[in-house]
Formats: sequence, structure tokens, C-alpha cells
Amino acid sequence: MQNSAKSIRTELNMAIELNNVMASVSDAVTGGKLSQAAARNLQTWLTQPQYEKYLPRLRQFIAEEQWQTLQDSFWERIQFGTAGRRGPMSELGTATMNERTIAESAHGVAVHVKQSLSPDGHRAVIGYDTRNRSQEFARITASVFAAHGIKTFLFLSHRASPELSFAVRELNCGVGVMITASHNPPADNGFKVFARTGGQVLDDEAAALTAAVEAATEIPMSDFFTALNDGRIELIGEEIDQSFIRAVVSNSLSKKRNIVALFSPCHGVGETSVFRAVREAGFNQVVIHSAQRLPDGNFPFAPDRFPNPERKVVLESLVPRAKEINADMIIASDPDADRIGLSARATDGSYTIINGNRTGMLLADYILKQHRASGSLTPQHFIATTLVSSPMIEPVARAYGVRSIRNLLTGFKYIGDAMDSEGPDNFLFGFEESIGFLAGSYVRDKDATIAGLYLLELAAELKAEGKSLLNRLDELFTEHGYYCDAQLAKTCTGESGRQQIQQISAALRSSPPAVVGPVSLTSVEDYKQHEIRSLPDNRKVDSLPQPTGDLLIFDGVVETPQGATGVRIAARPSGTEPKIKFYLFAHPAPRQRDQMLLSELKKHREEILMAVQNGLSQWIEATIA
Repeated sequence: MQNSAKSIRTELNMAIELNNVMASVSDAVTGGKLSQAAARNLQTWLTQPQYEKYLPRLRQFIAEEQWQTLQDSFWERIQFGTAGRRGPMSELGTATMNERTIAESAHGVAVHVKQSLSPDGHRAVIGYDTRNRSQEFARITASVFAAHGIKTFLFLSHRASPELSFAVRELNCGVGVMITASHNPPADNGFKVFARTGGQVLDDEAAALTAAVEAATEIPMSDFFTALNDGRIELIGEEIDQSFIRAVVSNSLSKKRNIVALFSPCHGVGETSVFRAVREAGFNQVVIHSAQRLPDGNFPFAPDRFPNPERKVVLESLVPRAKEINADMIIASDPDADRIGLSARATDGSYTIINGNRTGMLLADYILKQHRASGSLTPQHFIATTLVSSPMIEPVARAYGVRSIRNLLTGFKYIGDAMDSEGPDNFLFGFEESIGFLAGSYVRDKDATIAGLYLLELAAELKAEGKSLLNRLDELFTEHGYYCDAQLAKTCTGESGRQQIQQISAALRSSPPAVVGPVSLTSVEDYKQHEIRSLPDNRKVDSLPQPTGDLLIFDGVVETPQGATGVRIAARPSGTEPKIKFYLFAHPAPRQRDQMLLSELKKHREEILMAVQNGLSQWIEATIA
């Protein structure tokens, strides 16, 4: 009787305490300290039994009125974007990467695998990069999979994302998971899911995964070491490494090896893949940058601790060491080594950064040229890229008599899907403007390893002819016309930032600018509403087929006494970061050839592009003012 009365009193006290906590949350919303969305997500964690272990900490945050912490932790529920789930790490919350959101992700994947695949597909492989907590998150994922009865292979230590793609195929797994936030700052981490093809999950499967994740309540989890001991979790390493490296090196297209290069893994996993492969391929003059060699999730020697080799400052920081060794070129992989940045030495000894689109042109031309020389090139072969990558790929492919597939949304998963739908034997090369490249059929994701190998081979071939990568670029521009590109991104963080991004996207559709800097826009392709509209009246003139995505592409022409320049502006909200991205292109006008000297044309067209960029920036700021 006494125990019963005590239990009733305890439950009553808990109810009173919960009411007080909920009242505090409501007051915080009224006072503008907490958004409605954050309050709803927080209330779920306060009232649902599966979150009981977090109650003491949540109550502490509320008692101490740490509303900003709670707002940052609960303002949204992280969705699967173009590369899975990615966001800042924290102790708890729906809007961050933490033990609960990782376990939910793993549970959702496990449920989906068991529902959609036959028992022979109930196998998974997990990889992780050098980021803080990556190993912890990988072990949580493995423990959840093991509890679901899924045979799980776990890499013994950090590895590259493309090796994870390779391992899915090599081990005949139904799914793969890579714990990585790619090139993001140190505070972030992510959960990237690969289908049994080795490619990242496509939209329909991502939607099914999201539904399974959101349905998660109680999550089964095995003890990691018990599952390791009884074989439900199996560690893998060198055997897969060797097979992966062999697969890359077997795609070599040249015997030339006389090139000096500096390589940086940017504190990531690149030494295990890029550096190992190129050294095994015979590039003995490739030197690894010692300051950024240490695998470290804090990225201590990366500029601003932001290890993205797309950023000029990352490659520029490597120049002093490159000059010390008289390097012909610099290459740098991002922390999970699926992307690679490039800088080439000019005749005056300085180094020129070659962006993703231009690196893509160099690689495409090299691969096509080598296949043509070997007599293996056919009209059935194809190159694949995305709608926001350089249109220069079309004349390059045309010159070699192969197909170019460009109607793909952003995300290398679409290139991987095109490989399978069009036939991997006919696939020669795929690239994205964001320094992601792939050749060969051994994986279905971008890979800095094969890109690094081919860039070194191309540079060595050119060096043997007394030329450089920069010389070859100019030859391509002379042959196909001068193409230049730039990017503009508007970062908008938090819930208010999301509203700003939505506001910009809505304005681009309903009341787009007719003029941006010097260019008069004449049409827009809307891949969300599947229509082509004329400008400035914004009137539908034609339907637009697949694909479906939140992407707008504007086209226009700039007429000057020096000739006509075509301008393209592509706009899309990022699927992994809180920003809206704009991709700007200036190129030969349709059905016209460039007539100016290349040196004059470069200056003229880049001035046009800069003016377009400035005009677009002004329009964005006016739109959200």
C-alpha cells in the first residue's frame, strides 16, 4: 500500500514538473526565444518514452534558459539531401548529428533494407572519415544493424568514400553507410547512404528512408563488442584496400610518369587512397604535404580549418611547399577523398588554380584522346555531367564523336544511375563542377583516386611534349571557344535563413529579373514546374521533361561590338548546406564562333561574367531586404 502511494506521488510530481517545463517552453515561444518548429520538436522529446534518457539534460537546459542552444538543436529535423544527412554535431536534438539521430538513421536504413531486399541483401558495410566522432557514429550504426540481424562489415579505420562504394559492390552488400561531412567545417558530420549498386541512394529510396527514420521510436541496439565477438560485425581493411587500389590502377591510360607533384590529403583519408594508388602506379615524385598529412578532424593546418579544396585559399596555402620541391602541379583531396582540387605551375613559376569545370574538360579530353588512340572509342561511348556543370563538355564530346549526357540534377548519384541505365561498359567519364570526377566502372561515386591518377598521367604526357596543363587548356579554348564560369552562394542559417532561401526561390519563379548586369535574360527552364518560360513576360512556351528538381536555368545574350556572348545562370537551394547556389556561365553565343584573340577574349568574357555576378548579388540583396 505504501509503495503504491509512493508511486502515485512520484507520478504526480513528474506530471507537475513536466507541466512546468512545458509552460516554460510555451513562454519561450511567446517571448520569441524559441520558434514554433523548435518547440514542437522539443515537446516530442519531452513527452515520448524513447527520449527518456535525454530528459535530465533537456530539463537542465530549460531551467537554465539556454534557449539558443535548444533552438539550434531542435529548429528542424534533418532530412536526407543530395548526399544523405549532414549537419552540426551536438549532444542531442533533431537538428544536429548526435547519437540519437545517427541511431535513427541506422534504424531507418535497417528497416528499409529488410522491407525492400531479399535476405541475401541483408548485408551492410560501413566506412568513416577522420572527423571528430566519426568512429563513434560508425560503431553506433554497426550496433543498430547487428541488432536488426544485418551482417555488418566495418572498416577498421578511416577510409575514403569511394572505397566504401567499392566495398558495397565487392562484398555484395545491400547497403553501405559512410560517416562523413565531406569538406564541411570541423563542427559538422554526416550519414551518407549507398544503395546496393554502390551509388548514393536516389530520390525515391531517400524518401522511403526518411519515412522509416521518422517512424523510429524504440531503436534496437546490440553491444558493439559482443556483436564483434560473435561475428555479426566483422572488421575489414587491407584485403579490400588492395582490391580497390588494383581496380583504380588497372584503369591507367599512359606509361608516362615523369612529373613532380605535391599532394595534400587536407587532414583526411587521402593518403589511404589517392597517395597510395599513385605511388603504386609508379609516380615516385609525388610528395605528400607533411603539415596536412595527420588525420585530424579539427583540420588544424587547413586554412580557417575549412578543408575544402574548391576554396582557392586551400590550394594557395600549398604553394610555398610546392615551390620548395619545384612541383609541376598541386593536387589536394577533401577529407573523405571523393573530390580533388588542382593547381598547375605557369611559365613564370607561379601556380594557377584550375577549377572543377576546367579540370573536367582536361580529364574528358585526355580520356577521349587516349581511347581514340587505342582504337577503342565508339559512338556508343558517353560522358555524363550535370545541368549546373560547364556546357563546354558538349563540343568536347562532339569533337570525339561520343555522346554527352547533361540532363542530370546535382549529385553524383545521378551520374552513377546514368552509368547503369546507359551501360557501364559505354561509360568513359563523369564529372561535377564541384571537383568530383569518375572514370571506370569499379565504383558508382566520384573518386579523387582515379582523378588524381589521370591528372598526373596527363601532366606527364604534356611535359614530355614540352607543354603544361595550362597550355592544354588554352588549346581547348582555341578549338572550342572560350568558356568561363563562376559561382555565387547566399548562406542563410537557421529557420529564418530557410525562409530567406524560400523567398529567393519563389521570387526567381514568380518575378524573375529581366536584366542581370549586362545580360538580358530571354528564357528560363524550370525543372520543378516542368516548363520553359520566355522572359521578361515569364510566360510558358513549352513543357520540360524529366528530371524533377528544384532547379532553374536562365539563359540570355550580351551583345557588344566585340561580338556576342551567351550567359547562363543556374539556381538551386543546396541539399546539404544552408544556402542557395548560383552557377554562372559565359560562353560563345549559340551558333557563333569566337573571333577574338584568346588573350583578349578571356579578358572580355570574364569582365562580362563579373558584371553578371555583381548584378545578381544586388538582385538577391534587394529581394530579401
